[in-house]
Amino acid sequence: MKRMLVCFTVVLMALAVQAQMGKNTGSVETSIASMEQQWVTAAKAGNPDGVAPLLADGFIGLNSDGTAQSKAQALAMIKGSKWEINAISDVKVTAFGNTAIATGAWQGKGKQSDGKAVDAHERWVDTWVKMPGGKWQCIASASAPAKM
Repeated sequence: MKRMLVCFTVVLMALAVQAQMGKNTGSVETSIASMEQQWVTAAKAGNPDGVAPLLADGFIGLNSDGTAQSKAQALAMIKGSKWEINAISDVKVTAFGNTAIATGAWQGKGKQSDGKAVDAHERWVDTWVKMPGGKWQCIASASAPAKM
């Protein structure tokens, strides 16, 4: 089962890279949406290596409880978490030159790396920047509880 998840993650990463190579604005939105899906798929599998290339070194995340985390902290949380449900929906991406804003909804049910049980619905916003080498990376992410 783990091998299948790793293979699936590798395929998603390859598709995301291929999508990033598109030239028109529509492909930017498609690329970012694909990378958002790659992120949640890798997180559900507990695979921080699948998320690491998506996050800029200076990444800052603002969790729905108000705590902030660095890239290293976000990746450590992914490694130790166990999810029954970890899914995004309603993803919308708007590009502004070399910056893109992605928004969506997240549903999670499972246990975080600290053992804390999670059963939540959230709305999120991620800021992506096209880096000097041409690669898109998320520089900031924030989420807030959502009533469902």
